[in-house]
Amino acid sequence: MPTDWLREPAMTPSGTARREAVERQRQLTKPAGSLGRLEALAIELAALQRRARPAVDRVWISLFAADHGIAVHPVSAYPREVTAQMLANYANGGAAINALAETLDARLEVIDVGTLAPEVANGVIDARIAAGTADISRDDAMTPDQLAQALRTGRDAVERALADASELFVAGEMGIGNTSSAAALASACLSLPARRLVGAGTGLDHAGVQRKTKRLEQALARHAGARLTPLQILRAWGGFEIAAITGAYLRCAQRGLPALVDGFITSAAALLATRIEPRCLDWLIFAHVSAEPGHRLILEALDATPLLSLGMRLGEASGAACAVSLLRMACAIHNHMATFADAGVTEAP
Repeated sequence: MPTDWLREPAMTPSGTARREAVERQRQLTKPAGSLGRLEALAIELAALQRRARPAVDRVWISLFAADHGIAVHPVSAYPREVTAQMLANYANGGAAINALAETLDARLEVIDVGTLAPEVANGVIDARIAAGTADISRDDAMTPDQLAQALRTGRDAVERALADASELFVAGEMGIGNTSSAAALASACLSLPARRLVGAGTGLDHAGVQRKTKRLEQALARHAGARLTPLQILRAWGGFEIAAITGAYLRCAQRGLPALVDGFITSAAALLATRIEPRCLDWLIFAHVSAEPGHRLILEALDATPLLSLGMRLGEASGAACAVSLLRMACAIHNHMATFADAGVTEAP
């Protein structure tokens, strides 16, 4: 499996830039700590961007789409055809993430990593590996070569973002059945029963959630008792888009590009990325906590405090896009407020 690039080390955030940012915060015309998390965000971004005055003016959003074999079973309120239909919607600018990206003046690319679409819509990047993953309740989701290809797809998206001088990377996802995949991955990584991680996804009722849980229990039973590596877990129960996002987060850490993590699906990818390379966590900022019950458990396992809690569960990077404005406000305060010396204001003793 050609994944040698995964062994490249993660970069270390700049201690010098962090100290300079802390010192600047101390001099700004406000009581120390009075802007709470906004102050900490500016300092964190300074360390990640290796400059005392950070910025997130140039935002890159990569939306990865793929289908899931488990969706042949009633694990979603929507049929599998919706994945391809939504790809066309993204290409035509009609989805929530299109509106949000336009508002943010962010670059948005849409990547078909493996859908059932008979052909790729105009404006969508063709990186199809197969027509969806295998049915994880019966077989491993993908072959070793398919996993390697998916990981590289995420890596390549980050390289495009860097070539565009992006200051922040955001991954989004679309794929009917991918909350099932994310729940299985989290269950395997956290050694928790599937029932604690399974949610309504696209809008299942109680009976639908119960059916989904039983199907995932069947999927997880295939490797019961086995000690699998993170890559083996990803191959067994992942989706092409989740593997691509995992690869993207790892590349962000290797190349020193901050990543803003969206919801349940992308946080499952973040969990896998940090199990592959623990220092990847330094480069991840968690945007929001979604309405999916498994998301909160993943965030707790990563000791991550999300920026927002809006009851969202749409995916496609919508929650992360909403959080970009907070990052920009943190940078604006940090960069443009006057210091006590500038303003002639007496500092606290």
